Amino acid sequence: MRQYVKPFLENRTTHISFNLLVLLVILWLFGVVASSAEIDLTDSILIVREGVLPSAEMMAARVLQEEVERRTGVLWLKQTEWPSNNTVIVIATRDESTKCLRESPSLTSPDSPEQKPEGYRIFVENKSDSNSIVWIIGADPRGTLYGVGRLLRLLQCQPGKVSITESYDIASSPAYPIRGHQLGYRTQANSWDAWTVDQFDQYIRELAFFGINSIENIPFHDNRETPVMNLPRREMNRELSKICQRYGLDYWIWTPADFDLNDMALRSQALDKHEELFKDCPELTGVFFPGGDPGHNPPELVLPYLEDLSKRLLPIHPQARIWLSLQWFNRKQIDWIFNYLENESPQWLAGFVAGPSSPPIPETRQRIPAQYKFRLYPDITHNKLCQYPVPMWDQAYALTLGREAINPRPVQYAYIHNWFAPYSDGFISYSDGVHDDVNKTIWSARSWNPEANVRDILIEYARVFFDPGMAQEAADGILALEKNWQGPVATNGSIESTLLYWQQMEKKAPELSKNWRWQMCLVRAYYDAYIRHRLINETGLEEKANIILSKAEQRGADVVMTETLAVLNQAVSQPVSTELRQHIVNLCEQLFHSCGLQTSVDQYYASGAERGAFLDFIDYPMNNRWWLEDEFNKIRKFQSETEKCERLKLIANWEHPGSGSFYDDIGNTAKSPHVMRSEEFLTQPGEEAHPEPTFWWWNEGMSRARLSWQTTMEWPSAVVYEGLDPNASYTVRLTGYGQSLLKMDNERVNPTVNGKEMGEFKEFPVPPRFIKDRKLIITWDNPTDEGHLNWRQQSRLSEIWLLK
Repeated sequence: MRQYVKPFLENRTTHISFNLLVLLVILWLFGVVASSAEIDLTDSILIVREGVLPSAEMMAARVLQEEVERRTGVLWLKQTEWPSNNTVIVIATRDESTKCLRESPSLTSPDSPEQKPEGYRIFVENKSDSNSIVWIIGADPRGTLYGVGRLLRLLQCQPGKVSITESYDIASSPAYPIRGHQLGYRTQANSWDAWTVDQFDQYIRELAFFGINSIENIPFHDNRETPVMNLPRREMNRELSKICQRYGLDYWIWTPADFDLNDMALRSQALDKHEELFKDCPELTGVFFPGGDPGHNPPELVLPYLEDLSKRLLPIHPQARIWLSLQWFNRKQIDWIFNYLENESPQWLAGFVAGPSSPPIPETRQRIPAQYKFRLYPDITHNKLCQYPVPMWDQAYALTLGREAINPRPVQYAYIHNWFAPYSDGFISYSDGVHDDVNKTIWSARSWNPEANVRDILIEYARVFFDPGMAQEAADGILALEKNWQGPVATNGSIESTLLYWQQMEKKAPELSKNWRWQMCLVRAYYDAYIRHRLINETGLEEKANIILSKAEQRGADVVMTETLAVLNQAVSQPVSTELRQHIVNLCEQLFHSCGLQTSVDQYYASGAERGAFLDFIDYPMNNRWWLEDEFNKIRKFQSETEKCERLKLIANWEHPGSGSFYDDIGNTAKSPHVMRSEEFLTQPGEEAHPEPTFWWWNEGMSRARLSWQTTMEWPSAVVYEGLDPNASYTVRLTGYGQSLLKMDNERVNPTVNGKEMGEFKEFPVPPRFIKDRKLIITWDNPTDEGHLNWRQQSRLSEIWLLK
């Protein structure tokens, strides 16, 4: 407890003994002592210094005034003269606070943290003989903006009233100098492309509440037309720069070369286009060039191009610099780049960026010369097929919510941030919409203070964006949404509790029904529960279908196939939880109008099925109904009844191979009990991650393949069987793609059946010596001859049986 109360003790003018403080805390916990008295700020006056203020300091006062009025209806007057009676809120920089306002012994001492760039101090003086003073003192103009943001996260706002507790004395400065998010105005984004200038202005302001100082736009990439854009891209590119200038924030751009740099005409056009943008932008800090994703130019072409780009940039924005990521470069090309740096030491280059498919972050940091900085580009927007996939995500979610759904993952991303941040000078995240808004807040807050408690961050998030009276409830509700994604859906009963919890809050706060952040949380709570209901129902239907199929020899193949389809199609003819489904549909409609979230390609103009269009997958089968329909069409063409029945028997027993035998669907966390892996939610992220499943994206997400083939691994750490019969014979059977260098008890064995295509069997008889101890450990060697192949063509595993 001492570590929590020490800062409080140090900031009090009257010293209280530690034991007495502990007693007070205990009494408070049991409701004996009333909470700290509140200071009423409703009639406050905003005090700012005279003269022309720097943009950030001027905007800080405006932001506080406007945001308080937005939340309460209370308009604080703003003036430069000290009032006689009112409570005052003072906004000033450290150097100007005493000189331009008045002297106060309460101001910071010279060694306080807010002297560091962008720092601030919030100090509440509760005078007994006069009205109170709330000081917001920035170390620099930007610091005043962050001080205002922190105050807004602390205020108790309700209609007609503003208050704060009296004990605040906070001095704070950011841990990392680069803190930002990518808001790319392009078609591919699932919401930004529908936004107006005012929406961007408000959102950038709100991101600054939690300490960001950078916004990164995507000015050129993706020229597809979209019906939801309100402004031409060139105009919005310019407006985003203006917004950053108003708030005193840094403006970055992400500009790949997705063309051959040997093409001199295209190269020249690109340079001209960039120069036009540079002239358009009143503020420009950094130009981020990804080495790949997209783009496949070698460094011998990239570095001279960037040097020429700098010659267009620096005359217009002398302080701006170019940044380079090593995405998709091979080892030889990376060595070439670092040799170039050693020989040339270009001054136009500010540093390097680590994004998806970059070399390992620790290794890159070690190689970068000291004069260059290192910025992270974390993917906080995707759930699968990405840099940081959801650990062992249930396939039911992967199939329906997909790659880019609403995804609050506060605990995991707080952990990932702190894992990699110490190697860096900060971050600007990769984001393609508002669906990851909670994740943005976590990265923002943790880059300011890596020790910030996740629940505390969420409480402030809920206080400033929802309702101070429900802040703790809403924070716990967001944490519960993250837990919905942990472990098998069917056995995760807390999903139902999470829905009930959000439904109760929904009834309690009807005034939040038009709040898009609130709508996103609600739709996730409803969607998760709906998918669980469907999964349980359709899994049961498939079990009934398999029982029918197992009787093919007695009743006839065609008869049981007809009956099986009738049972499976009850998922369509007798759907479950239709009221939940309708609520989801309604919320998606509301989200499109409140924040432009495009949850459907046809209805809401999503740029593609993979770009957050989860409404289009709400009815995707939770069992193998589609695959069975296709299989039955093939089986009906078999010439003999015996052949039909044999195939139907295999299908019926696919996941239930009989007593003493075992089945694992390798990538399905609910159906892989023998797969060794880290089931801890927080595993080593990124390059050091434990093996995770790959959820494949076939036929635009509407694959009719067997579900077990749509998720694979390369390769599990091990598959372990125990309690085997030492006198029995066993065979290991696999499905997957390509080759399988399988080992039993660390000894390589060869297959007797060696199918290479997805769905074909591989079989490995188990030599008796491996099961004498009643235990068998299966591992794999990685193929050594596949380095030249695209990852989609590399070998992988989908299912494994141990057949007795």
